[in-house]
Amino acid sequence: MKFETLSLMSSVALLALSTPAFADLSKPEAKMAATVDAEYERSIALLERMVNQNSGTMNFAGVKTVGDMMRAELEPLGFKVAWLDMAKAGRSGHLVATKTGKKSAKKLLLIAHLDTVFEADSPFQKFVRNGDQAIGPGAGDDKGGMVVIVSALRAMQAAGTLKDAHIEIHMTGDEEDAGDPIEITRAPLIAAGKLADVALDFEGLSMEDGKDMGVIARRSSNSWKLEVSGVTGHSSLIFDSTYGDGAAFELARIMHEFRTELPEPNLTFNVGLIAAGQEAIFDNDGVRASAKGKTNIIPGIAIARGDFRTLSEDQSARVRQKMQAIVAASAPKTSAKISFDPGGYPAMAPTEGNKALLVKLNDVNQDLGLDAQLPLDPLKRGAGDISFVANDVDGLVGLGVYSKGDHAPGETVDLASIKRQAKRAAILMTRLSTGQ
Repeated sequence: MKFETLSLMSSVALLALSTPAFADLSKPEAKMAATVDAEYERSIALLERMVNQNSGTMNFAGVKTVGDMMRAELEPLGFKVAWLDMAKAGRSGHLVATKTGKKSAKKLLLIAHLDTVFEADSPFQKFVRNGDQAIGPGAGDDKGGMVVIVSALRAMQAAGTLKDAHIEIHMTGDEEDAGDPIEITRAPLIAAGKLADVALDFEGLSMEDGKDMGVIARRSSNSWKLEVSGVTGHSSLIFDSTYGDGAAFELARIMHEFRTELPEPNLTFNVGLIAAGQEAIFDNDGVRASAKGKTNIIPGIAIARGDFRTLSEDQSARVRQKMQAIVAASAPKTSAKISFDPGGYPAMAPTEGNKALLVKLNDVNQDLGLDAQLPLDPLKRGAGDISFVANDVDGLVGLGVYSKGDHAPGETVDLASIKRQAKRAAILMTRLSTGQ
């Protein structure tokens, strides 16, 4: 009797060892998950190599070198890789990789970026690992995202699902500081979006209260410039019928009315730079201002620069009209004009198609034994490259790694997030490719 009991216990133990870790996954999907786990250290080694290669947006050679690193990963997986030079727009270039699958396969567009905010003269240059955490320039944004792409594609290849998938990858070289004109630098991405069935953006994973969130919307980024002129003269005569309110007070009126009249859901707006005086001017880059004046001189000129962010293009148009109306209601003896910089980032609205994609991702989460990802409040996510294709194709954002302190020295990546993000991406891409 004891022998029979022991034999039964041994059989149960052997059965448990032979049962796939993810019982709700298909055999290929379980293979993908196992491959991601098995190649975890390989993924970290790739991330370390990329992070230790500076690729600040204006380090053109560095951006190209990171592109070459990605080429070396993607070509063995069957991708045709091209480098799109963007010297005419004052930037390095973009990496585009394509792989044709079955005619019936959904066309997937994957989006990431090669550049970081840390230029070659930044003191923050090295990858330093501490267990499942690491710091390094761009370790999260967005070199971690590129590592997730590679890990997911390698898992698909190991499981035999990559060969039939139709995938185009765009890794831009100037996401952190887009080249001018943006109509040129984003033309290849926009064209790809018009042909794709689904867009997946591999910028960082969003979390709230320790829970992974789904991102189905990103707000726009629009910049504006305000120029106000008034009659200059002795300060003792300000507000009279000859000299009026002066440029500084008129600028203050406009800013106050922006603050009181513009607010609406999903809109934020900011004034980033102001100057006023007898003279005032911005530098060529629009990031510095100089002014000259005296306390007893009415300012003849006032200038300001700022931005606003919206959740839809309709909202952007409405906000522009409100701003223009406020600016046009000039105080006595003043005039003002507002201009909007070309080449802003459009909005990615939370469409029904995007919501349906999040449902599919949550089906993957359920089968992986992970919690569902609730939609993130769009106010908590900034603009990004996927917005340029959002009007043409359904998409999801935030398929890259989780990180903290992005865009600042000490940027820290949660290395363990590579595994769950790559598993999610590999299985989702496989299911989308086959119409599941």
